[in-house]
Amino acid sequence: MLKGQFLGIVFIFWGAMSIGGCTGLPEGVQPVTSFDVQRYQGVWYEIARLDHRFERGMDSVTATYELQDDGTVSVLNRGYVVKEGEWKQAEGIAKFVSNPTLGHLKVSFFGPFYGSYVVFKLDKVNYEYAYVTSYNKDYLWLLSRTPKVSESVLRDFEETVKQLGYSVDELIYMKHTMAKNL
Repeated sequence: MLKGQFLGIVFIFWGAMSIGGCTGLPEGVQPVTSFDVQRYQGVWYEIARLDHRFERGMDSVTATYELQDDGTVSVLNRGYVVKEGEWKQAEGIAKFVSNPTLGHLKVSFFGPFYGSYVVFKLDKVNYEYAYVTSYNKDYLWLLSRTPKVSESVLRDFEETVKQLGYSVDELIYMKHTMAKNL
């Protein structure tokens, strides 16, 4: 019985450490400071990303953030699955990891499991574009308030993330062919 309890405690500790590790920062990446969630809320268009299973085959992907009365942020990710000819969406909740003026949140789409949402570069004048990652360098997004960005923003994004060690040659560039149906 004591051995079973010990293994249970080890399993809980290991699980907690695994989940906690998903809200960290990738090596060399720092979240923006002076982050203003009031200005960040609203619709963002995905411009580029690294491939991952939960957005595979989608175009016209957007993320909508809305500040809630309790200080959390509702998250609505939406994309058009080309092969299926239909829209899919996922709803989640985000919370600040520490300071609400630091662009480091944790997002959950699956109950108690959270992953990092790190804004590491942001147009702080107009909040027109954001560079976002997660707890490791397998996740990366360029978001914009419009379905297209200037060549200078795109070049800066590619150069910045390359210097940080992201796989620039694996970036997927989003098509917003269905943007009018948002």
